[in-house]
Amino acid sequence: MNDISRRRLLGTAGAVGAGGLVAGAAGGAGVRAATEAAPPTALTTVGSTEVAFHSTEKTAGSGKSAGSGKTAGSSGSAGSAHSAPQSGITTPAQSTGYLIAFDLAAGAGRTQAAALLRRWSASTQRMMAGEPVSSGDTGIALDAGPSSLTVTFGFGRSFFSRTGLTAQRPTQLDPLPDFASDQLDAGRSNGDLWVQIGANDPLVAFHALRALQNEAGTAARVRWQMNGFNRAPGATAKPMTVRNLMGQVDGTGNPKPSDSDFDRRIFVPAGGGTGAEAQPEWMAGGSYAVVRRIRMLLDDWEKLPLKKQEQVIGRRKKDGAPLTGGTETTAMDLDKVGPDGKFVIPDNAHARISAPEQNGGAALLRRTFSYHDGIGRDGTPDAGLLFVCWQADPDHGFVPVQRKLDRGDALSTFIRHEASGLFAVPAAAGPGEYVGQRLVEGH
Repeated sequence: MNDISRRRLLGTAGAVGAGGLVAGAAGGAGVRAATEAAPPTALTTVGSTEVAFHSTEKTAGSGKSAGSGKTAGSSGSAGSAHSAPQSGITTPAQSTGYLIAFDLAAGAGRTQAAALLRRWSASTQRMMAGEPVSSGDTGIALDAGPSSLTVTFGFGRSFFSRTGLTAQRPTQLDPLPDFASDQLDAGRSNGDLWVQIGANDPLVAFHALRALQNEAGTAARVRWQMNGFNRAPGATAKPMTVRNLMGQVDGTGNPKPSDSDFDRRIFVPAGGGTGAEAQPEWMAGGSYAVVRRIRMLLDDWEKLPLKKQEQVIGRRKKDGAPLTGGTETTAMDLDKVGPDGKFVIPDNAHARISAPEQNGGAALLRRTFSYHDGIGRDGTPDAGLLFVCWQADPDHGFVPVQRKLDRGDALSTFIRHEASGLFAVPAAAGPGEYVGQRLVEGH
């Protein structure tokens, strides 16, 4: 059955907007299953949505969304179809996610890495199209559509020395500074290769995870894996910003692709830029992912009265609006004071300290998952946030914001940073390419 695509078994997917969901809409028109005479069954909207793997795949009339959220040839920092970002960055966050880091096996180098990336890319292209991998498919996802599956690949600092490519290592991959809130587990941090998987069906996501783990073969081994989740599509009456496990609306201040400076802040410019901040050409159209496993001390947090929780964050819990009034999207009035003469949004409120205007305009694109790994030995939940943020340069994104938070964020009492990683994520592969080919074979 491996040569029969899931799409053929289940029906063709209907056209949808770029990476988005149409609330309440029916899925694509179903067709009769290839294996039996049964009434046609249409895929739901959630199952039918498909995200393109290659950078030049277009959305028009195909039901696909390009990896960058833009059709090929659209304007942007990359300047060419071959420099469009990978999927999983501007793609709306899915309901199920896996973050996995691999280390190359002892003795494996550039040749083995190239072969692995080629295998991974070929299988990912098929899975994102709703098809089984070419051989040895487990059959886990044969009953599902693409379900907005995205697989995003990145390189850690250690990859470059392992493969003899240190001359191509960006200075932006220099180790992150130590932060006061860090209690990092080295075994769950960093790695040679990093993979982010997201899908709106848990079995589709797990199918991709197993396929990539199996295809690593003897070339690489899993260093760490983290499992995440978000609200499922359609769980709310209208699209809404997700909530984290503290119950807070999370991600309100994210930069938007429609912002005039979005590409400049999030993606590496064509040619890698110029001057002291120039980057290797192979990173054009790419981005840098900072990955942090942030444990939430939920027992302590949940003991706080609602008003105190809102003061810690600086926003109302019920709707995410700033304490200075309005709606979730209303700008914070950071100068507003109350009758007591104190700022309405406290000096140490998380929303105030992390605001771009408080950090020299530093901006990063948050794309997170929640996690719950059971109950710890101390009887408290091992739960929190798999924090992933994207930026064109971590020294102008994550680092200045985290330094500011480190110096007095009220939320720091209730969280603990337990793992960390920084990865260079190149642009999407063009037709006939595999991800990272311009790095691995370009020099």
